[in-house]
Amino acid sequence: MPASLTLSAQTLYGFLLVLARVAGALVFVPLPGVKGAPEPVRAALALGFTLALFPRWPEAGASGITPATLIGWAAAEAALGIAIGVSVAIVLESFALAAQVLGLQAGYAYASTVDPNTEADSGVLLVFSQLFAGMLFFALGLDREILRLFAWSLEKVPAGTYVFSPPSAEALIRLGANLFSVGVRMALPVVALLVMVDVALALMGRLNAQLQLLSLAFPAKMLTALAVLSWVAVLFPRILLEFGGRAFSVAQQMLGTGAAAK
Repeated sequence: MPASLTLSAQTLYGFLLVLARVAGALVFVPLPGVKGAPEPVRAALALGFTLALFPRWPEAGASGITPATLIGWAAAEAALGIAIGVSVAIVLESFALAAQVLGLQAGYAYASTVDPNTEADSGVLLVFSQLFAGMLFFALGLDREILRLFAWSLEKVPAGTYVFSPPSAEALIRLGANLFSVGVRMALPVVALLVMVDVALALMGRLNAQLQLLSLAFPAKMLTALAVLSWVAVLFPRILLEFGGRAFSVAQQMLGTGAAAK
């Protein structure tokens, strides 16, 4: 006798709401290769995350739910997922900002290569920083922290009950402001040393006007930037962990304010 697979409307509603929350985050979380992957691959990744969170699916009552109510719940869950994704993306964008500042000062902005994420021409140092930050993202286990954050969010704020409030937006805006401070602080030691190299070359030009400073400046600044970056690179994992912990705290704060606003 053939067996029939049936799903209750309650389970289906829970699946759709959790999928909306997870898919909203995966749009913005800059996992290496995800943005350049085909649409079916990203859909399969969101589906796998959703199925992994099966024990945390909400028990939405099937009675009295209209299509308009379901669409409103899905929109709120997608907004929450996007907020979580943006908070994680801000962490890795700080490395890209630091590389952008350094690439302009050290002369690496003149050399471009294809960015595997966007498939567009980008600076060499910018592409390297994105790949390096992506590898640190996985090496430090932040991908597992995202799954734990989703599980905690479904326990703290069940799907279909979140309300986005002004304090949540304020916390996300403050985290975005920290993006610039962290990026500039990472680039500041190298930029300061490059300014000293410029001053030294200017003094040499005053002493001997026959020197070809343009041909000396590029290799000197590039080698100086590489030397200082290799020296301070040991601090990048600590910076990523510290800033990542701050981003996860902001995400938890948004969940707490959203739960309190119900």
